[in-house]
Amino acid sequence: MLKRNLPLVITIAVFILGYLFCLSRFPGFASTRVICNILTDNAFLGIIAVGMTFVIISGGIDLSVGSVIAFTGVFLAKVIGDYHLSPLLAFPLVLLMGCGFGAFMGWLIDTLKIPAFIITLAGMFFLRGASYLVSEESLPIDHPIYETLSGLAWQIPGGGRLSAMGVLMLLVMVFGILLARYTPFGSQVYAIGGNATAANLMGVSTRSTTIRIYMLSTGLATLAGIVFSIYTSAGYALAGMGVELDAIASVVIGGTLLSGGIGTVFGTMFGVMIQGLIQTYINFDGTLSSWWTKIVIGILLFAFITLQRLLNSLWENKQTAKVTSIPPTGIRAESLQKAHTAPAAGYPGDGPA
Repeated sequence: MLKRNLPLVITIAVFILGYLFCLSRFPGFASTRVICNILTDNAFLGIIAVGMTFVIISGGIDLSVGSVIAFTGVFLAKVIGDYHLSPLLAFPLVLLMGCGFGAFMGWLIDTLKIPAFIITLAGMFFLRGASYLVSEESLPIDHPIYETLSGLAWQIPGGGRLSAMGVLMLLVMVFGILLARYTPFGSQVYAIGGNATAANLMGVSTRSTTIRIYMLSTGLATLAGIVFSIYTSAGYALAGMGVELDAIASVVIGGTLLSGGIGTVFGTMFGVMIQGLIQTYINFDGTLSSWWTKIVIGILLFAFITLQRLLNSLWENKQTAKVTSIPPTGIRAESLQKAHTAPAAGYPGDGPA
């Protein structure tokens, strides 16, 4: 329980303390407008981070998600602007393409036994290059549906306006929490991340699960690309540069272990909110460079990775202590003790000196 829950508790505590610090400096943080703006501005990152959480829990990594955002944007701008395809048709089309690309990467990872880092790195370069082939310039998206979706918001108490993009991010977070906690797929993801060989022996189809994991990741990245295109009303081949690293940072700060097997979508949500909180504080201050966001996130990553390493060491020591503290009982235990203290015949070097 300590290993599983302590990182999440620390993440929530960091967010609360950070929010209280911001509130003490700028009373405007008490307005619901601030929280709503954080949700809207980081909606695409939050959606990507949900998919990345499943990937990292499984022990993998997905570096292609930033390029997926770029390709989604330029593809939508091209088919909507040049071919006059309705967004209502373009959205499901690009989602199918994104899921198919993720399924292909998952199949390659499992079939060829090539590390996910290499496969998704290739996917990142491929989609970024494909985005430039579509257009090297920013392509505006001018459509009534985009205007409606970008302006869709609900007034809430405290002066905030919760946008449709923020609501979508929250819905995706809830979906991710339910998927991880209450479905066989979620259990299989944790099993593969904990020990893929043992999971396979227990009947878990590692191939099917791996394909679905990367299909989920790129599918959500495509959805994030749609959200980003609505947010900016444009498609650009340079969009999403470095977003994959921001998503990984959110997942790790949220308490998911890079070694796999442990993590929560709920924690990832707080990881995203912490990044948004830092950016908002810098905007309120007005004298700090935006690069301070990266500096603070880097410090937090160092701290959380160190914490993960310490927790792993404590867990391993605890398990070792449990094994060595089991008292030998019965005749079999006595024979095991004799076998341990006396070298076996034919192997004079075995046993303690």
